[in-house]
Amino acid sequence: MRDITTSKEKLLKKVRKALLEKRDNPYPNLEEQPLYPPNDEMLEVVFAEQFTAVNGQFVFCEDEVNFIENLLELAEDRKWHKIYCWEPALQNLLNTYEYPYFETDKDFELADVGFTLCEALIARNGTVLLSNGNAAGRRLSIYPPVHIVLAYTSQMVLDIKDGLKLLKQKYGNQLPSMITHVTGPSRTADIEKTLVLGAHGPKELFVFLLDG
Repeated sequence: MRDITTSKEKLLKKVRKALLEKRDNPYPNLEEQPLYPPNDEMLEVVFAEQFTAVNGQFVFCEDEVNFIENLLELAEDRKWHKIYCWEPALQNLLNTYEYPYFETDKDFELADVGFTLCEALIARNGTVLLSNGNAAGRRLSIYPPVHIVLAYTSQMVLDIKDGLKLLKQKYGNQLPSMITHVTGPSRTADIEKTLVLGAHGPKELFVFLLDG
């Protein structure tokens, strides 16, 4: 009688057999091994290098006054008139220095800038870790053509796993429903392999880093 067993059936038979055979893990400590070589540079330097390499714009500020001065100069140069800010901690900072902003979503379709905090900065690949666990929600970091993030050195970590630890420390078991990481401005090269910035989100991404 002719054997009608297909190649697929033969393969599945081998898989079943392998699953039934109990073997010790040949690499028991593999997951504990570091994925990257040791890093001796300051995390701020690593982040700045990686972030600017993907068209992000990084500004280190010595203090709040220096931050406001940089923001004023940038807004004047770019002619930004509608800066939207919905997070109370950021609003308090801007109010202290009487910096104008929009605290509601009125005329949001005309927004020049979305201004938010973040959950962490991932130095390894120049990434900003965001969530909807604060008043900024989802829209403020996505819709306006420019996204500005104010971060603090205490939020700087080496890898994504370290950023997730900060989230767990902050929120416990009730993690936000949306956690995302942003590496540079929105981009696509789907059309004729030409890089286009701002295709699915902000065309420019700024990170202002404050000590603290």
